[in-house]
Formats: sequence, C-alpha cells, structure tokens
Amino acid sequence: MNKEINKGVFTVDEIKRKMEHYCVYQDRCHKEVESKLSSFNVIPQAREIILLSLMEDNFLNEERFSKSFARGKFRIKKWGKNRIVRELKFRNISAYNIKTALKEINEEDYITTLYSLVAKKNELVTETNIFKRKKKIVDYLLYRGFESHLIYEALSVI
Repeated sequence: MNKEINKGVFTVDEIKRKMEHYCVYQDRCHKEVESKLSSFNVIPQAREIILLSLMEDNFLNEERFSKSFARGKFRIKKWGKNRIVRELKFRNISAYNIKTALKEINEEDYITTLYSLVAKKNELVTETNIFKRKKKIVDYLLYRGFESHLIYEALSVI
C-alpha cells in the first residue's frame, strides 16, 4: 500500500494564495517559505515568481521577521541574545537584519530578565555545594543564550 500523501496539483496562483495565507498567519523567513514551496513540488521558475510576488506584496519581509522573532523569543521564551543570534543564523538571516533585530530588545528588560532567571533557578536547584550550584545555574543560562560576563555578574548576587 502506498503511504505517500498526495497534495494534489495546484496552479501557480493557487500556490501563491496558499503561501500568502502561510505568511499572513505568522511572519516567516525565506528558508521556511522555500521549504513549504518544496513540499508542493514547484518548478524553479514558478518558485522564483511566487517568492518575488510575496516579497513585492510585503508578505515576506526578512527584517520584519527577524525583529518579531527576536522580540517573541526574548519575551515569551526568555532567550538570551546569543541563542537568538544562533537561531537567526540557522534561518540564513543576514548579519544586518540580526543586528537590527537585537535592537528590539530593551537592555534594561534584558538585565531584569537575567536576574529573575538567576533567582528562579537558584530556588529550584537543590545542590548544596555552592560551586556545583553556580555551575548548574551558569549552564542553564548559557543554554538560554545569555552572555557569560552578564551571567557571572548576576551570580555575584547569590
């Protein structure tokens, strides 16, 4: 039995409308849109026409995507700048757009978030040895993407 899912055959205009809906629902980067287009098995010429149309009609805007990505990941997931940069690079976002996106994060909020994460993690860690305790907190915050010099500064409060 063939388990391959048939997505059907669509015209360029139908795929373009589907991609517009895809981009309206949530800001997307080029990599996500191209991945979605490849799932429709679109020929290269049609792919270029659709991508160009999406950019001209402002459905696909890399700068807007990177800004909203940075704001969202910081506010909702409490990611640090290093993690945000890493994820944006993974999505092939330009260095200029990454730099612009990081400006969306308020420095005061950033430091406040870091200190609150340190306090919260300090309460959760059950380790009694102060060095092991601090290492666990540092590892957690490095994974989150915060800069090491800021982490050590925040840990001096403990």
